[in-house]
Amino acid sequence: MPYGRRRIRTAVVGAVLAVAALAGCTGSPAPRTGAAASTGPTPTPTPTPVSSWDDSPASVAAVGDSVTRAFDACSLLADCPEASWATGTDPAVNSLALRLLGPGRVAGNSWNLARSGARVAALPEQMGRAAARRPELVTVMIGANDACRPTPAGMTPVAEFRRSFEASLARLRKDAPKARVYVASVPDLRRLWDTGRANPLVRRVWELGVCGAMLADPEDLGAAAERRRTAVRDRVVAYNEVLAEVCARDERCRYDGGAVFGFRFDESLLSTWDWFHPSREGQARLAELAYRRITEK
Repeated sequence: MPYGRRRIRTAVVGAVLAVAALAGCTGSPAPRTGAAASTGPTPTPTPTPVSSWDDSPASVAAVGDSVTRAFDACSLLADCPEASWATGTDPAVNSLALRLLGPGRVAGNSWNLARSGARVAALPEQMGRAAARRPELVTVMIGANDACRPTPAGMTPVAEFRRSFEASLARLRKDAPKARVYVASVPDLRRLWDTGRANPLVRRVWELGVCGAMLADPEDLGAAAERRRTAVRDRVVAYNEVLAEVCARDERCRYDGGAVFGFRFDESLLSTWDWFHPSREGQARLAELAYRRITEK
């Protein structure tokens, strides 16, 4: 979820270097069978039920925002798609595509179509590009940018979020009706605030404008600040309800059940460039959560 990357690149570098000089060097730690044959003179064939879910797809397309692009996972203010939880090739991350396809098939059978900074309004267009590839599985991670505005007033309205997500699935179904869809929940941004607010280095970086609606004035525990943070968390919860409800109406869609929302990204799993996006280790955990849900029987 980039936040004016060109405008603040110099400021971020200066802040990171200045605080690092004070705090020391900080780094990331490291076949269903058919029914039995009937007996009788003229048996009537009965179709064998076919599951609408396939846990071993031959191709994967990923749509969404900067988390799927692994923004800030490798270097400052830059995408690092090789470290993406969804389609990355870095064996240390062991992405979803690596787990499902194997290393020899990832390059030709997976596509990262996410865009850093994207909000849900951009998802239908991404889904159109994904559908053109005819993937067997599409991963979706979207919504954090809709909540991470400078102030809560700028957050995407829930009804608008729903319309865009419904339009996205409809767009996919137009050209790829049999594609499976995995939908990740939006992370709990309040938990992120609670994780990093006591760390001076983290606060120094957040002050540059990272997710202001939630992370501005992280030490302020006054009533107004608490109402602001609660409004953002409530909106994230509402977005996740939309993702779950819309996905549930599609037999080839699986929501993660709130797994990403409920996961605690501690400082060891966050990028030391912005203390907001997942590090390589954090990307690996996202891959684990997705793989577990996708292969669940």
